[in-house]
Amino acid sequence: MRFYKYFLFLLVVFYFSSCKVFRSNLMLKTPKDYTYDKIVDSLSKQDYKIEANDVINIRMFANDGFKLVDLANSGLSNNLIQLDYIVNSDGTCKFPLIGRVKIGGLSIREATEYLEQVYAEFYVKPYVNLAVTNKRVIVFPGNGGTAQVIYLKNNNTTIIEALALTGGIPEDGKAYKVKLIRNPSNEKPKVYLMDLSKIEGVAAGNTVVMAHDIIYVEPRYRLARTLVGEITPIISLLTSTLLLYTLIKR
Repeated sequence: MRFYKYFLFLLVVFYFSSCKVFRSNLMLKTPKDYTYDKIVDSLSKQDYKIEANDVINIRMFANDGFKLVDLANSGLSNNLIQLDYIVNSDGTCKFPLIGRVKIGGLSIREATEYLEQVYAEFYVKPYVNLAVTNKRVIVFPGNGGTAQVIYLKNNNTTIIEALALTGGIPEDGKAYKVKLIRNPSNEKPKVYLMDLSKIEGVAAGNTVVMAHDIIYVEPRYRLARTLVGEITPIISLLTSTLLLYTLIKR
C-alpha cells in the first residue's frame, strides 16, 4: 500500500512537471519533432537589410566627399544633407529633391550606392554616408526577468556578441539549446537551433543578427526547487487548517 502511494505521488509530480502548471512562464516552445531551419555558412556573412520602420541617418557631401575631408581640418559643418528618415511599411522613404524612393530590402552599401546614383542628377559626384540608428534585437538569456532589448551599433553583430552584451548565459540557461528566431516580412518565421556549449558551436555563434531577431536561450528546469516553491504554500495552509481544527475540537 505504501509503495502504491509513493508511485501515485511520483506520477502526479511528473504529470505536473510536464504541463503548464509549473512551467507557465516558458516562451517560444517547439514540439519535440520540430524541424529547425538549417544553419549555413552564409548566415555569418549576410549584410544587414534595411526594413520597414528603420530610422536611417543620411549625411551627404558633393564632390566625392571633398568637403567631408576638408571638415577634418576646418571643423566646420556644411554638408548638404544630414537628416533622419523613417522607412515606411512599403520600404519607401521620402528624401529631399528626389522624393519617394524604395530602399527597403537593400543592404547599407546597396542603398548608399543607389542614393549616390540618384543624387548625381542634382550634385557633382555626391558622397553619401548612411546608417540605421534603431536596429535592435531581443535577447532572452535563459533566466526569468533578465530579457533585454539590444541596440545594434555595428552592422555585423553576432549571436555571441549579443549574448555577451546581456552578461552571457546564466547558470539557469541551456547553452546547448539557443534559438535564433528570424521573422522576415511576409514570410514564415525561421527558427535556428544552436549548441553553444561546445567549441564547435563557434561557427553557429558567429551568425550575424538582423534587426528584430529574437535570441532565446531555453531556461533550465529545476523540478525540485519548483515543487518546493509550489507545494510549500499548500502544505502551510493545510497545516494551519489542521492546527485550527485541533484547537476548535479541544
